Amino acid sequence: MTGGCLRDALLGRPAHDIDLSVAADPLDLGRRLADALGGAFVALHEEFSIARIVLRDENGSHSIDLLPVRGEMEVDLAERDFSINAMAMPLAPFVEGKREPVIDPCGGRLDLERRLVRALSDAVFRRDPLRLLRAVRLCAELDFSLEPETAALARRDASLLAQSAPERQREELLRILDSPRGAAGLRLADELGLLEQVLPELTAMRGEKQPPEHYWDVFQHSLGTVVALDALLTPEKPADRHWAPLWRHLWVEMKELPEVEKHFGEEASPGHGRVGVLKLGGVLHDIAKPDTRTTDDTGRMRFFGHAREGAAKVGPILRRLRFSGAEVRLVEAMVREHLRPLQIAKDGPPSRRALFRYFRDCGDAAIDVLFLSLADHLATVGPRLEWGDWRGHVAVIKHILMQRFADETLAAPPRLLTGHDLMEALGVSPGPLVGQLLAAVEEAQGAGEVRSREEALALARRELERRARARG
Repeated sequence: MTGGCLRDALLGRPAHDIDLSVAADPLDLGRRLADALGGAFVALHEEFSIARIVLRDENGSHSIDLLPVRGEMEVDLAERDFSINAMAMPLAPFVEGKREPVIDPCGGRLDLERRLVRALSDAVFRRDPLRLLRAVRLCAELDFSLEPETAALARRDASLLAQSAPERQREELLRILDSPRGAAGLRLADELGLLEQVLPELTAMRGEKQPPEHYWDVFQHSLGTVVALDALLTPEKPADRHWAPLWRHLWVEMKELPEVEKHFGEEASPGHGRVGVLKLGGVLHDIAKPDTRTTDDTGRMRFFGHAREGAAKVGPILRRLRFSGAEVRLVEAMVREHLRPLQIAKDGPPSRRALFRYFRDCGDAAIDVLFLSLADHLATVGPRLEWGDWRGHVAVIKHILMQRFADETLAAPPRLLTGHDLMEALGVSPGPLVGQLLAAVEEAQGAGEVRSREEALALARRELERRARARG
């Protein structure tokens, strides 16, 4: 056993994935092992003969990575990326709960004690440029520092990251964001010149000024949104004195809503945590502000339509990085609707119709958008936060969620009519009108104005008559 699994075991961290170095062809062995275990086989890197077996159970997905041993184990380990990943141990003693003997030719255990990520050679990033992001991810996940000479190598080789496969970049980016220190990982990636390699669209946000109510420019505000999500979504109260009371108040208010905590423990898609995808939405939620900035006659700065335009921009970005269709739709909804929670509550508690429209339009991202709204607020005012404003914002979010979970039909009303019903009862021909009438019925149902099939048909008939009158 080698790599991250052994590293995490020595740190006392739970190990969900296993790295095995084998004296056989990992691709051939991986296929046979996947069949035996009922898992999925993935050829991670055919050139280097690296294979992965993905296993799924009720707790999510787990993986076994198989790598070839090239020559003596000590020599093989010295060819790895970082010292903390260059340790090995026979599998049998590990399974028996023993921690010795550990083969450690490169000083990995000492670097674990020093909490350092240290490259093993000058060419480490040139051999596999994805290691640039992996170094950042390890720092974020483990709360380690990047050894200075390694940081210098990363800056030197940052432009090589473009050579790595987009889907491999995606996986490292999501793991950075899914960690409790996602924002610190992004800042480190930015300092090393890596962030602009993965998300070059962020560059236009740098130095983009905002109205006086914003404490930071657009770029720093977006990173600040991830800082806030890191703090709000951590399972335990943050140690930081600024974030601790904000976290405590939020989750005291959420105690009546256990569905929320469960939601953030789920996967957004197989192998990808929902929290990491939400933080990605936090990074990108203002991506269109540079494109939509205007200044009126009084000098007031505006960003009209930036949420809608931003949603249109994130799709190509995420598809370039090979995100799934479901993930693209989630982030598009987060960006498009991130202003919505406060908009529907600006004149008091939102109406049932407004809530129905909110949950209809946000779909599976509805809870994520609410928490993005909270983080967006915190990143807008920064250190000028007023406690009363925070309590009020949390109260709005709680009210929306309470209404949602008190009545499941608010988000998913049962169907009262089909298109066939409408065509048969009203003599409507197949076409767009049928869908429009069904949408009108569904909205009235969500607003609590329609409760039966008969009422739904009556409303559809009235809507049809109204349209006929409007046509003259």
